[in-house]
Amino acid sequence: MQRAAGNGGLIMMHAENGIAIDVLVEQALAAGRTDPRYHGDVRKVALEAEATHRAIQLARVAGSPLYVVHVSADEAVAELAAARHKGLPVFGETCPQYLFLSTDNLAEPDFEGAKYVCSTPLRPKEHQEALWRGLRNNELQVVSTDHCPFCFSGQKEMGRGDFSKIPNGMPGVENRMDLLHQAVVEGRISRRRWIEIACASPARMFGLYPKKGTIAPGADADVVIYDPHAEQTLSAETHHMNVDYSAYEGKQLTGQVDTVLSRGEVVIDRRKFTGRAGHGMYTPRATSQYLD
Repeated sequence: MQRAAGNGGLIMMHAENGIAIDVLVEQALAAGRTDPRYHGDVRKVALEAEATHRAIQLARVAGSPLYVVHVSADEAVAELAAARHKGLPVFGETCPQYLFLSTDNLAEPDFEGAKYVCSTPLRPKEHQEALWRGLRNNELQVVSTDHCPFCFSGQKEMGRGDFSKIPNGMPGVENRMDLLHQAVVEGRISRRRWIEIACASPARMFGLYPKKGTIAPGADADVVIYDPHAEQTLSAETHHMNVDYSAYEGKQLTGQVDTVLSRGEVVIDRRKFTGRAGHGMYTPRATSQYLD
């Protein structure tokens, strides 16, 4: 953190108290609590909040900015809000799984809950409103995905009888923009805020602006043409991610990406991929442009 403070770097922090969690995992397994739902039980909300508070105070002492990734719980949001109210350069992101899924999914029978094992874990539904509120009032600045897919068959199944052996991670990168647009449809966030938390803010936070994150002279012509009225049903049968399940199987959404231009070249044309190998280009990043 001291090095980051001196060179303009941005610390990204996974905030959980891993030492305490390891003890609780051992105790749960010894007591025969081995199902996927116990993955969420042992990773306590208080241990996310404690680690968030600790990271904030260390960054404060070091004079460093701090970006806390995949915030999942109301108490962690409160720690970020308190730091920001003091004027500290502290930022947070959450992910669609924390906004749309919950411990109900972790408790699905027949080991189906393994599909939803990720860290930080899914929380009870009552935490979702704190996350939406944090996105509306800028206590949280970004919605990322923490996209880390493992197939259910042959990978997630390694944790049968021992939740601690379930590979941590979920698929989601393909669904992020559409899930967030559903939040616009439902009145949880404005359309402008949707664009800020999904596109503009990440580009600024991670040193890609003004090449990315804006439509302006001199910027890369990266443009998404979005159909806000299209209806779709999310499913592993139709998604393009290389994983054998969808975390949002059967969820109906209003809104869908129609056409995508990358540096002015059409790479998705009316929902059909038209890109070509070799189009990708390394984009060097500058230091962050922090947001208030």
